[in-house]
Amino acid sequence: MKIVIDTVARVLTTFDGVAERTYGLYTKEAFEAISSEWVRVGWSLRYYHTFSWFGHPILQLPEDLVRVQEAIWRVRPDVIFETGIFRGGSLMFYASLCEALGHGRVIGIDIEIEPAVREAIAAHPLAGRVAVFEGDSASPEMFARVRKEIAPGETVLVLLDSCHSKEHVARELTLWSPLVTPDSWLVATDGIMRDLTDVPGGQPEWASDNPLAAVDEFAAVHPEFVQEQPPWLFREGVLTENVTYWPGAWLRRLPDAAGA
Repeated sequence: MKIVIDTVARVLTTFDGVAERTYGLYTKEAFEAISSEWVRVGWSLRYYHTFSWFGHPILQLPEDLVRVQEAIWRVRPDVIFETGIFRGGSLMFYASLCEALGHGRVIGIDIEIEPAVREAIAAHPLAGRVAVFEGDSASPEMFARVRKEIAPGETVLVLLDSCHSKEHVARELTLWSPLVTPDSWLVATDGIMRDLTDVPGGQPEWASDNPLAAVDEFAAVHPEFVQEQPPWLFREGVLTENVTYWPGAWLRRLPDAAGA
């Protein structure tokens, strides 16, 4: 994609090798074209490696954190469940939201949790709202272990952020989707991999081997879920799409899906 920004003429022109299109610079279409490339460039420069939350590194785009906060505000889950915890930043982010709400707790899984990370989480002021388990997030044994931590009737929101291969995410989606309560969310993060095949650090195989491909296939055979981003709780203007590393990630369990 070729993008030309003309700040004098106040237009943006794109050329995809076939068609040339020109938009006003201050339009929804121009914003989305610029944002898409900004996300790609920022990812290649490891922009998302520059943030922390309550002292713990958090490898997320801030825009995604704000959007998941909106979903948590709407759902008010009893349990926020996450696979893939790295150094605990996202766990602390979700725990801080639970603390602010005065409600909820966080359960995290990783294939390996370094002793220093475990100790830092245990010593954190929010540790009382966090539980971590070490093991394979796509194993039935881990599901059985976590299932015991969730009481009947509790509301659950699930985020998948461990291994991002299509095969692994597909297994996680199948395994953990039964925990998601009606009108809550199942989120498979980092589908942006699909759009990073040609940037420094990207891989050609990501064109098909990515979390979004797993989500698309899961949604096609699970009518109890609908693939849609959460509605913005506040919006003025014409924009409708998130600036995100998580395109197509959001699966909402339908209200009539109890017991499905």
